[in-house]
Amino acid sequence: MSELPNTAELDDNHLDKLRQHFAQRVSHQAQMLLEAWIRLNRSEWNSEALAELEQGCERLAKSAQRFEQGEHAELAEQLHNLFAQVRDNRNRPNSGQIQQLHSLMQQLSKIGMRLLDDQGPVLRPGARKPVYVCLQDQERAERIVQQLKFFGMRAQALDKPSSFQQAITDRHPSLLMMDVDFGGPSLGLSLAQHIQDSRPDRLPIVFYSPEAPDTRTQLAAVRAGGQALLSGNIDPARLLEKLDALTCQTLEEPYRVLIVDDSRAQAMFTEQALNGAGILTYALTEPLKVMDALRNFSPDLIILDMYMPECMGPELARMIRQHERYVSTPIIFLSAEDDLDKQLVAMGEGGDDFLTKPIRPRHLVTTVRHRADRARTLKQRMVCDSLTGLYNHTHTLQLLEDALHRAQQNGEPVSFAMLDIDFFKKINDSHGHPAGDRVIKSLALFLKQRLRRTDSIGRYGGEEFAVIMPDTDSTAALHVLDEIRRRFSDIHHPVPSGEIISTFSAGVATSYDGNDLSAQQLCSFADEALYQAKHGGRNQVCCHSGNKTE
Repeated sequence: MSELPNTAELDDNHLDKLRQHFAQRVSHQAQMLLEAWIRLNRSEWNSEALAELEQGCERLAKSAQRFEQGEHAELAEQLHNLFAQVRDNRNRPNSGQIQQLHSLMQQLSKIGMRLLDDQGPVLRPGARKPVYVCLQDQERAERIVQQLKFFGMRAQALDKPSSFQQAITDRHPSLLMMDVDFGGPSLGLSLAQHIQDSRPDRLPIVFYSPEAPDTRTQLAAVRAGGQALLSGNIDPARLLEKLDALTCQTLEEPYRVLIVDDSRAQAMFTEQALNGAGILTYALTEPLKVMDALRNFSPDLIILDMYMPECMGPELARMIRQHERYVSTPIIFLSAEDDLDKQLVAMGEGGDDFLTKPIRPRHLVTTVRHRADRARTLKQRMVCDSLTGLYNHTHTLQLLEDALHRAQQNGEPVSFAMLDIDFFKKINDSHGHPAGDRVIKSLALFLKQRLRRTDSIGRYGGEEFAVIMPDTDSTAALHVLDEIRRRFSDIHHPVPSGEIISTFSAGVATSYDGNDLSAQQLCSFADEALYQAKHGGRNQVCCHSGNKTE
């Protein structure tokens, strides 16, 4: 006869479930606040949007206090105070307030993105609602659902049209994956169209066809609101990339603009116009200090005055362009000069645009946003690996140097890890290079899902990856990477002959305040730790400490 469970244990279990329930309710309020913040930064700042954010902070604070969620309550109070300051200043934030707001929103996001705690994956922003997977092949559907859960995505497989209709009635999903023949020939397309017709907005849908679809099927999928049409053997990593693109709202860094103008009054006018649109600025009235400002502020765009006492704007532009790091940074001349020939000469010296004073704030803001957005997109393509979307080798080392510089200034540790997929050559030899590419992409996506937004991830070369973890000591880095290693080994990767699992080994090295390690030294130490992990049996993480590996 089995023993009855202890009453105290039952009470503890009940309390744990209650705490989790309350935490989810508070997280829901936090998510709504984050989504409002993202919407604000994708459009023009206005009093109505700021009022919505203030109200969201109040609701979050009340909910967090009621359910004893201290971190949420503290952040909500700080955010509310900042929004009140902005309101009192006629809804005109300054760069310091924009930076503080973004920092607090990032902290709020991190609380809900702790993917490696005892409760398992926590949903990412944008993925609070479930993904419904409706496929004729139920075994395939369940396999996809399980794979998506490994990546922190909430997914539910539905086995027949009636189950789908009931699920839609109970709760609309963030995204629908629908077999074109779910429940019968072309019935999935009809079901999807019916759902779209009953909604005020379009539901993102990814259609699936076991065989390569013909043109009529593709056209019907588009008419039913399909954002993609997949066929054949579905790669979970590829599917998740689609889902992320369609559902995940991200907290993007505010645009950063360096203003170089010897007139403090003009610089302040430009600052206020851009700050009012949520753009971070740094005004420099001493043009000869521009290189230090570029290094410390890392702007997305530079605004230069044409005529300054110490140097001319075009001269400054030429000097900036001589530094490889700033070759693609947009430069806009903002000047009272209205002579077209002189404007064109200035543009030929490295400028991307010329705006004439006086200028309307809206014109200035729109020009800056468009130029900065295109520059970020271009830079992303220049510094990222084409297969994985991670930073390339050169840019990863540059980011490591920047992280070490900041860490030494702030007295914080920074950890650097090198990861290597185990027996990768065997995967290529046994299953072909496309299978190897799928494993590489899967690990890249998994790292992006599981690490913090403040961490930088690079493809170091081939099957090697690098991770930069600011403000992280070796113990924390080891714990996080080992948990990622363990969870990644559960993922099944599709290959022509079926499925395989893959593992990786990792080496971690940490720079602490005062040891003054260079990027090259830290890389060397991490490589030594990786060597130790691989020769110690693989599928493990080792830390380098001083001159020995643990």
